[in-house]
Amino acid sequence: MVYLQHAHCLTALGDTAATCDALLEGTIALQPQVVPGVEGEDQVPLAWMPQAAIGETPRWFGHLQALRDQLPDRPWGQAGYPIFVTSSNYGIDHLFEYCQSGVAKVLEWGTPHNIMAQLQARFGWGERMTVFSHACVTGQLGLLQAQRAVESGAAQEALVFSFDFLSPFVIGGFHSLKILNAGMPAPYHAGAMGSIGLGEGAAAVVVGREPTPYRIGGQSLYNEMYHFTSNAPDGSGFEQIFKAAAALAGGDRVWVKGHGTGTLEAGQLEAEAAARHFPGSPLLSWKGSIGHTLGSCAVVELCIAIEAIRRGQVPANLGAEAPYFSDAVATQAFAAGDYDGVVLTSNAFGGAHAAMLLSYE
Repeated sequence: MVYLQHAHCLTALGDTAATCDALLEGTIALQPQVVPGVEGEDQVPLAWMPQAAIGETPRWFGHLQALRDQLPDRPWGQAGYPIFVTSSNYGIDHLFEYCQSGVAKVLEWGTPHNIMAQLQARFGWGERMTVFSHACVTGQLGLLQAQRAVESGAAQEALVFSFDFLSPFVIGGFHSLKILNAGMPAPYHAGAMGSIGLGEGAAAVVVGREPTPYRIGGQSLYNEMYHFTSNAPDGSGFEQIFKAAAALAGGDRVWVKGHGTGTLEAGQLEAEAAARHFPGSPLLSWKGSIGHTLGSCAVVELCIAIEAIRRGQVPANLGAEAPYFSDAVATQAFAAGDYDGVVLTSNAFGGAHAAMLLSYE
């Protein structure tokens, strides 16, 4: 069996505890802001983390250092203690800056390879680091590989280290697709127009065999390979992961922390699949507050879920009002102790889907 040994995240609302506090209070971190680097006055919902620059390092490196400082003392990156790094952006802001300025120095943080070298040098980590990047299921991929490493005996403990930060390139890309627009995200709201919000986030999770109250009951991945961006309209991807999660859960009582970005088709397909396989289970998303933290969302939101379980209260679905795609959408906070576990889902461009069952005592 594999258990969560450590989980800590940072969002625009603060650290794990501060984020959970704010979500329980219904705080919305997203604020309308002008799209950077784009002509015009279009405003879109964004949630930036505070500046955390150290010397000449990237503005976001201080957040990674804060995560590192909270980790248990292990020989990370050496035999028995592998690191799985997950992000959808890595140093794209620096690569973008290089393309604009031609200043070669910024490339020190401009590629995944260079960022790994910087983390090894600054944190004293070993070379057993694996990099993942598969859009918004990236964090879940890292969590699955960490689980497998521990189960197989290849690792005593495994670290999933995840981060995604915003830049003009990232914001402009989503804005060009029109899913990042002037509307605020309303997860699972059955409205006329969908919208997402983008947020920054970073998280570190350690898994191992030492029993704790939080056990990984299993994980599921499925890729429709249907389209560059959209899901198969028959909802087959959502059907597959929720069917697998239901088999893992058996008869346990669970709540569902969905992907819930605020887009219409995906929101409806996800809500309907959740209702079929987990009838009566509360469904919620926190992206209406902290925004979509991109490839890090699975790890960031796992940390928030564990904190909610620890304190006994689960924050409600935020940013949306009725009507909803499902009667199961949780409009109020509820007691974590009424349930045996939580199913956490992620999905990404092209119909990539992932789910985890987290059982707890």
